[in-house]
Amino acid sequence: MKSHQYWLDLAQQIQFPSQAFINGQFVDAHNGETFACISPRDGEELAQIAACDETDVDLAVKSARSAFSSGVWANKTPKQRKKILQQWADLVEQHSDELALMESLDMGMTISDSSSMNIPGAVECIQWFAELADKQYDEIAPTAPNALTRIHRVPVGVVAAIVPWNYPLMIACWKAAPALAAGNSVVLKPAEQSSLTALKLAELATKAGIPDGVFNVVPGLGETAGKALGLHMDVNALAFTGSSRVGGLYMQYAGQSNLKRVALECGGKTPNIVLADVEDLDKAAAAVVLGAFGNQGQICNAGSRLIVERTVHKPLMEKIQKLTAQLIPGDPLNPETQLSCLVNEAHTENVVKYLDIGQQQGADLVSGGSRAKPENAKNSQCYLQPTIFDNVNVAMTIAQEEIFGPVLSVIPVDDLDEAIEVANSTVYGLGTAVWTQNMKKMEWVAKEVEAGVIWVNCHDHGDISSPVGGFKQSGFGRDKSIHALDKYVEYKTVWIDLN
Repeated sequence: MKSHQYWLDLAQQIQFPSQAFINGQFVDAHNGETFACISPRDGEELAQIAACDETDVDLAVKSARSAFSSGVWANKTPKQRKKILQQWADLVEQHSDELALMESLDMGMTISDSSSMNIPGAVECIQWFAELADKQYDEIAPTAPNALTRIHRVPVGVVAAIVPWNYPLMIACWKAAPALAAGNSVVLKPAEQSSLTALKLAELATKAGIPDGVFNVVPGLGETAGKALGLHMDVNALAFTGSSRVGGLYMQYAGQSNLKRVALECGGKTPNIVLADVEDLDKAAAAVVLGAFGNQGQICNAGSRLIVERTVHKPLMEKIQKLTAQLIPGDPLNPETQLSCLVNEAHTENVVKYLDIGQQQGADLVSGGSRAKPENAKNSQCYLQPTIFDNVNVAMTIAQEEIFGPVLSVIPVDDLDEAIEVANSTVYGLGTAVWTQNMKKMEWVAKEVEAGVIWVNCHDHGDISSPVGGFKQSGFGRDKSIHALDKYVEYKTVWIDLN
């Protein structure tokens, strides 16, 4: 593990990319406008980022379309695309420290998570889809002998990838890697809160040999650059990860423009269900704490609701509170830090409002509930204590709405049926965890809970081979796994009459 001083020294040397990347070149926004990239770590400005708008987006889409139509990428053999994507993954790995530091400074992720999980996850994703590029077969339909019917996978064309700020690089790769492996051109719009690693990724793409125009990055605000991509008549598919509210806007934009296909991975209110027959209460408690407070609770499938049978409620809460007390907000660049800052002051203020609402509506505040100010914070107001509300009613706002911060709502229940009812009581359906020794109960939860991923005796486990996505207002479409390719290919049927 690299030292705190190593990361502090590297932070003094690093050069931050700031321009858009269009048609193989770093360029300013056409009107010269920028927005400030402020680190939540200490409130200091890191860079002025190009603020792309409709004109810049149109240039990027035209570049992507031209590259696609020329066949410079789409007509390469799958083995050729595979080799270049593998080179891209190697370059990302070679620059892993630089990228990890950018993530930590840009959006506040702890350097331990950024360097050990986020960047390696991005590398693995590119490698995995690179390997998949030459392993996808077309099909022959089982028709009568007098016909031959081929079903071909073909790339959709120009893909817009719009990604969030909580895992910027890894989720960007979840979108871009399968889209590129399938032969598409990509226009990536990073969240305005976290543009740095996306721009560095573009530089490395060119060095790897991805042709000009095939991979473009347009930083900017959601209401300008993001909306322009959603409404663009020459974008064939749009893949989005973010809030359910904004996901709904992209569906509207698709309907208002060219009916582009849309895939959404949106919000969540994941229940962590602990039943009375749980085998290892210590393991469950540790998973609940990590699930609620990992990445400062800024995870779509954060286990923000603990649904626990009353007979184990008290002993479990004692263990959870003891573990939570060890989470002291600190410098994200210190490898010992387990709880860092939230992404910016506006988001922090929004989370604080939920802390007030929880108390006003009668939940029991048993841990945290206020801001923190570690020594490194300087001008930052983005640090919060990990907060636990106990005896939460299912109708309370903090039990229903996605807070996206270090806040755990504990809901005691009488039995499994009530636990399932509570688990399904929100508009979201992204993930669910259940802790039990009973195989029948495991299977009943897996069948009855409305969620895209079910974890049994663990929380938020998985790898690149297992799909991620949701039910209900958590969206549709899947990232990771072979199923991710479904968003980025069309199926063309060729019927040949052999009479």
